Amino acid sequence: MTTAQGNGAGAGPLRTRAPGWTDLLRTAEFRPVLAAHLLSLLGVVVSEVALSVLVYGLTGSPFLSALTFALGFLPYLFGGTLLAGIADRHPPRRVLVLCDLLCAACAAVMALPATPVPGLLFLRVVLAAVAPVFAGTRMATLADILGEGELFVLGRSLLRMVSQSAVLIGFGAGGVLLTLVSPRGALLVTVATFLLSATLLRLGTRRRPARAPAREERTSLLRHSLGGARRVLAHRPTRGLLLLFWVPPFFTVAPEALAAPYAAQLGVGSAGLGLLMCAMAVGTIAGELLAGTLLSPASRARIALPLAALTLLPLVAYAAGLGLVTSLLVLVVTGAGSAYTLGVDRWFVDAVPQELRGRAMTLQTAGLMTLQGLGMALAGAVAELFSARAAVAGAGLLGTVCCALLALDVHRTRARTKGCTAPGGRPKGETGRDRHVTGR
Repeated sequence: MTTAQGNGAGAGPLRTRAPGWTDLLRTAEFRPVLAAHLLSLLGVVVSEVALSVLVYGLTGSPFLSALTFALGFLPYLFGGTLLAGIADRHPPRRVLVLCDLLCAACAAVMALPATPVPGLLFLRVVLAAVAPVFAGTRMATLADILGEGELFVLGRSLLRMVSQSAVLIGFGAGGVLLTLVSPRGALLVTVATFLLSATLLRLGTRRRPARAPAREERTSLLRHSLGGARRVLAHRPTRGLLLLFWVPPFFTVAPEALAAPYAAQLGVGSAGLGLLMCAMAVGTIAGELLAGTLLSPASRARIALPLAALTLLPLVAYAAGLGLVTSLLVLVVTGAGSAYTLGVDRWFVDAVPQELRGRAMTLQTAGLMTLQGLGMALAGAVAELFSARAAVAGAGLLGTVCCALLALDVHRTRARTKGCTAPGGRPKGETGRDRHVTGR
């Protein structure tokens, strides 16, 4: 992935260029992973829309309809802690394919006319419990395919951008689809997307052995999962990086959670609501795309902590009583701040030993989704007492203080612990992060 820029006949060291998006897309195994990611995401979003409509149609209950969305967050904590060991105990391709097949089976049962509402909600919980195991395994496998350097950072960034785009497209596509077929018919589309994803992963990626040492297979899954989480969280540098992934999104969900009441306050109708729901995702995609294209790896690392500290600050402007256009600009700028993750991604994969990587990535996903769910609930509670505008501005102010303190702590910890041990108790140089594995 490097090009030498000659400066004479062997005079001086070779200079290398940072890998870019084209290098990423040339990696043979990454392309099916990217396509599978898009398919499974679209399937999940369509299923959420279809299931919400189906449950409301069967019960007439707004609460149960909303619960189908909430159940997409709550089981992440269970799956990401108690089941995390699956990501390291078994060959990763097998885990990914079986997760997709299990999700396809759940969606197929949901589509059956005989499945009652409690069964639909239970299957929704199963889907959500499987999701962090799948996501953590996929992210750990990404480091095997792309190596542990800048290609991994770009690959992970691209998957995040695809996630944001899939949500925007998926909700629209789900709405259109439901004008053509019944909710149970739309769930069959979800079955197809999961099956296609499983096929791409099975045929497009190669088999790799389990990451965990053989001796750990003799321990129970629960002990293996919780033991990995303890090792990751007990290591202060890694714990700080996890919090950098978790804390900013805990606050940034406030505008999304309160978009409907805020749009009502502005009097902008459903069109304005749709723009408010999309603006931050647009900013996120633009920020990561520009950072990955225009900035060098060193520059992305330098801005990571300042950007993490300030990414929520624009939301404080909600206190000034913004109109629709200025609110949209604030949300786009706030979303663009998520580009800080390109720097943190590299630090995180460097900090975690290979045999812990699946569990660490699963724990990261579980914490992220759980805290976003809690953040939405907390934003709603604050808005009940004050207003949507005040709740968003408060999230911006309190979030900025928390993120600034966290960024300062990570900076000090990184400065103190360079050359210290990784979560597995071994010198950081033994984690295998210096090996460049292209996975071609």
